[in-house]
Amino acid sequence: MAVQEARDGAGAAAHSGGCTCGDCPHGARTGHRRAVAEFLLKRDEFAAGQGLPAAVAHSVSASRQWVSEELTQSAELVAARGRAEGDAWLARLWRWTVCTVWAAVVLLLLAQALTAIGAGWSAARTAGLLAAVAVAGTLTAASWFHRARGGALAPVIGEDNRLSTSRAVAAAWVLFVGYAVLVLAGRLAAASDHAERDALLSGLDLARGVGVVTVLAVVCGIAVLVRRVVGLRVLGQRLQKVPAHRPRAADLLTDDAGRGAFADIQYVVISAVSLLFAAVRLARRPDQLPDLPWGLAVVVLVSALTYLAGKYAEGGRPVILSVVRAREAGDLDAPIRTGDDIEIRGAGFVPPGAQGADRLSRMVVRIGAVNVHVPLVPVTGGFSNPTDTALTVPVPADVEPGRVEVQLVTAAGVETNRYSIDVTD
Repeated sequence: MAVQEARDGAGAAAHSGGCTCGDCPHGARTGHRRAVAEFLLKRDEFAAGQGLPAAVAHSVSASRQWVSEELTQSAELVAARGRAEGDAWLARLWRWTVCTVWAAVVLLLLAQALTAIGAGWSAARTAGLLAAVAVAGTLTAASWFHRARGGALAPVIGEDNRLSTSRAVAAAWVLFVGYAVLVLAGRLAAASDHAERDALLSGLDLARGVGVVTVLAVVCGIAVLVRRVVGLRVLGQRLQKVPAHRPRAADLLTDDAGRGAFADIQYVVISAVSLLFAAVRLARRPDQLPDLPWGLAVVVLVSALTYLAGKYAEGGRPVILSVVRAREAGDLDAPIRTGDDIEIRGAGFVPPGAQGADRLSRMVVRIGAVNVHVPLVPVTGGFSNPTDTALTVPVPADVEPGRVEVQLVTAAGVETNRYSIDVTD
């Protein structure tokens, strides 16, 4: 579909929004999709051996370098279009967050109206509705002030431009506890009887809400601690982080590469179930903080600790295990000489989320004092070089014969260990 779109839109002067470059907010998505389609078409043509100029077609190394440079330039255009789309998407997101918040208020009103049939309208229902309006108004104001960064979702977007699971869970518990306190405050303001006011105040006793308070403290502490842990591991080059073009809802359940992460999934699921249970308890007993049972609170604590342990365990530094001379079919065995290709084998060369061509093209191999950019070798549907466990680069003529050190710098800026090789004349 993407290749066909590129063929159909190659001669188009402008899209429906009137923009020819895709930089305006209206055409950012169209510009990004068109750039992606053109890149995929060019990559597949190069993979099939098409589009090479005659001046470089006779040389394998020259054609590979030319193809890599062409794909790198196209990938940079795709990345620029992706960032423009991400900024435009964030600028529009605040309206969706506001609509979602007020839609939740309307749903609460409908639920209260339906449950009031037969039982009658009560002061607790009024307090719950007013508390919801207060929370929605606060979130609307926050969305306006942070409208360029996703509205109400701005606090849960991490430094890598992805939705943070720990912050999202903590924010959900903070909003719920704040809503519960507002419900009690509304009921206390409407209470006229002295005994009723005393009963409402006793509903805030720690003995009744210790489970909710404990869970709130733990999830907020986990959110702060995870940010600290990730930051220190990135600075210590023990974790590779590549920023995303824009946050996605799937970030709450996946790792940076888009694969499902067990630690994140179990944390979100258990927290959501516990929040639902606490909401039902609040609906049944609106005169006190939800008395979350200790058994369920311990389950949430275990889930939070599992999530934290997963953050400690993920990642690791890239490592070079071996460097060998790349040999094609028919070549004789020989030592490494300038002009030869070397194959670097190891692990962790491609950080999670850096599978795009614009990220792969930033990888650099230091051979002695010479920096060599890793060439992109296209195949149908992707790239055969570089990969997460192996990559191939040429040894430039500027490398002095003798014993030299080889080191890789990944797209995240993390350096591998140094590996010594012998280069002969």
